[in-house]
Amino acid sequence: MSLQGYDAALKLLLRGSPVVALRELTGTAVVKWLDVELPKVQSLRLDLLGETVEGRLVHLELQSSDDRAMAVRMAEYGLGVYRLFRRFPEQILLYEGEPRLRMRRELRGAGMYFQHRQMDIRELDGERLLENDHIDDNVLAVLARLRDHKDHKEAVHRIVRRARRLPRAERELALAELAVLAGLRSLGKVVEPELHGYANYCGHSET
Repeated sequence: MSLQGYDAALKLLLRGSPVVALRELTGTAVVKWLDVELPKVQSLRLDLLGETVEGRLVHLELQSSDDRAMAVRMAEYGLGVYRLFRRFPEQILLYEGEPRLRMRRELRGAGMYFQHRQMDIRELDGERLLENDHIDDNVLAVLARLRDHKDHKEAVHRIVRRARRLPRAERELALAELAVLAGLRSLGKVVEPELHGYANYCGHSET
């Protein structure tokens, strides 16, 4: 799975507006996502730009690998949003990679200073995400902080069990996202048996 594939799956989950995850990231609720391509000589597309219940703009940028130019990119995104809306967004770099987060979060120069917030997705409380009724929060738990590695197996089991109760389209999407994100944490051997069991369950229930 390419890094772009992981980002796309995570972006889709976050666009579903998982209640607990977004409140931990932004401190509030996002009421809508804005599809924005920033005007520039080189076209820039943000991962997620949302508007909160208070009317604030929140920019979530997803990153699964180290990028030494990340602070520059975030500054360009922030200025691009300002050109469109005449207000700066709260910017959060959400890192979902496996190695430790090392990217710079600030730029300093003569007469200028820029800083954005960074958060490793493992800082999210996986237990709280699992306890929530929203399947998007549940799936995100596999990337978040759990008590120990054994909890991942139990988390995957709980997610698949809950997915069975969803309408078919929503269920299939959630399980597809789970299968993709499992690759970021080397959980293929944990997820595959659960999905195989789910497939057998569906086969028996249709006969």
